[in-house]
Amino acid sequence: MRAGAALAPVDLEAERARLQERLPRPVSDDELASSLMYPRVFEDYARERLLYGDPGILPTPVFFYGMEPGQEISVELERGKTLIVRYVAISEPHEDGTRTVFFELNGQPRSVRVDDRSQVATRPPPRKIEPGNPRHVGAPMPGVVAAVTTSAGARVSRGDTLLTLEAMKMQTAIRAEVAGEVAEVLTRPGQTVDAKDLLVVLR
Repeated sequence: MRAGAALAPVDLEAERARLQERLPRPVSDDELASSLMYPRVFEDYARERLLYGDPGILPTPVFFYGMEPGQEISVELERGKTLIVRYVAISEPHEDGTRTVFFELNGQPRSVRVDDRSQVATRPPPRKIEPGNPRHVGAPMPGVVAAVTTSAGARVSRGDTLLTLEAMKMQTAIRAEVAGEVAEVLTRPGQTVDAKDLLVVLR
């Protein structure tokens, strides 16, 4: 008797459609099979891939042990598209238990805040946006909040400017993707934010 004969019947197309609602790309046959056989494991895997991308493009030693200051690696995102990443330095721990990592991407300076699991946060870490939620307004890049032009309870229309973010001496207007009422403003002028930090919540 074949192994699958003892399993309950499954509507493959219905399961594919259900899984597709939770993935930002077409569902492959391998992903569908993995989800059916190991639903909890695949859910965790898909969530990590959505947050961090494909770690398989990293050299194995870098994936397991990280980079040393001054080290430079090449990362091939796809055929003909290679990034040169140079690790520069890391900051002291911040109050929320994170550190700022400084690096160069194709020669351009970049920074990102990451969790330091060896540290105990003295204040809660910043909330992050829910992917695909248009009522969550987040930072598109690391930077400093230059101005906040809205407040809790304000009515906003789609396209209204909610705040201004400054990064690398350039200012970017952060706008509402949908109309609604401002439920929360989670930032203030002068605050340093990281990519995907939640700044404003609409309802």
